[in-house]
Amino acid sequence: MSRKKRIPEIMSPAGDFICADAAIKAGADAVYFGVEGLNMRAGAKNFSASEMGRLSKLCDKFGVKKYLALNTIYFDGDLPALKRTVRLAKNSGVDAVISWDFAAIDLAREFGMEAFLSTQASAANKRAIALWHKALGVNRFVLARECPISDIAKIRSSLNKILGKSEAKKIQFEVFAHGAMCVSVSGRCFMSLFNCGKSANRGECMQPCRREYFVRDSRGEGEGFLVGKGYVMSPKDLCALPFLEKLLDAGIDSLKIEGRNRNAEYVFETVSASREAVDFYAENRSAKDFKPRFDGLARGLQERVGKVFNRGFSSGFYMGKPVGDWTSSGNFATRKKRILGRVLNYFSKQKVAQISVDDASISAGDEFQIEGSTTGFVRANAGEIFLSGAPAKSAEKGDVISVKVPSKVRKNDRVYVFKDEKK
Repeated sequence: MSRKKRIPEIMSPAGDFICADAAIKAGADAVYFGVEGLNMRAGAKNFSASEMGRLSKLCDKFGVKKYLALNTIYFDGDLPALKRTVRLAKNSGVDAVISWDFAAIDLAREFGMEAFLSTQASAANKRAIALWHKALGVNRFVLARECPISDIAKIRSSLNKILGKSEAKKIQFEVFAHGAMCVSVSGRCFMSLFNCGKSANRGECMQPCRREYFVRDSRGEGEGFLVGKGYVMSPKDLCALPFLEKLLDAGIDSLKIEGRNRNAEYVFETVSASREAVDFYAENRSAKDFKPRFDGLARGLQERVGKVFNRGFSSGFYMGKPVGDWTSSGNFATRKKRILGRVLNYFSKQKVAQISVDDASISAGDEFQIEGSTTGFVRANAGEIFLSGAPAKSAEKGDVISVKVPSKVRKNDRVYVFKDEKK
């Protein structure tokens, strides 16, 4: 089945080329990315404007769409760079920009590019959506994260009356399905700016909300107190897998995964889990036993994504306002990625990589990952390990091993091994 025809679309973050490759190999239909200095993830690696052409070619090879995040606030001095970037995005074959600043949307229209309305605009009702569509021709809306599922279906139904059926059909809804959430209403946080001089609305959030706070009286007397339980302003991560079928039933068009600051391992696991869930839904929705089978699948997939970085999981606002079980602290991942070493050589006929074990150990059966700027992302299982040409059960720091890999890797590519955490 062509990725271009899949509904809903699965959209993956791409902080760099390795993450983009991981997204493609995991089954993403689209990737979204930022360029240096012009998006809401200033701390991510991002791409240079000149790299958009290379990224487009990589995505086009696999029928994957690419969206440029121009989703911050722009000052007058930013406009020349913004205009150059939009022009280059158009010439590079980027499919759309994700914006909420009127200047970015206007420039997209000037160069004949589609603009998706960012969640930073907090579009959360039918009249706002209808106005954006009629006034500026916006067809896709990244709905505010505070919208419950019940509102999504109501908004879609109401647009038929406001816009007419033919225009309403053009409207697409994009929603977040996984990743970090903000304690503030989407796009309305000023805490980082006031506390650290770095604006969240300019992509520079220092995340003071992710810290634990200690309170004492103004005179400095007494022992003081930790505020609440844990990190009271740090929400758990969103994970929509347990109720994903409800989102799909509501008529959404794109499932978006947050995480342009996250690594390729996170991208691969979250995208592949969403891919499996959506494909199961498409193939089995009409089956009588769909619900128990889907629930079982969702539990297993949530366990899988729980292996990578997460702050614990929440349903966000989809089921209503989260009360009580909301905040979290630290990393709840049940599996850790360790540095194994580097690739010394690759033997194409045998599809074998020679690897220097420089840090963590590896055992037969361990899962490992290879990353490189040209190679991209390769995931494999060490079914057999060879030391000096002989099978071995494990290898330690200082050893040189040979293992099968599914695709070409290159000298000096980084190699990581996965180890389950003991709880």
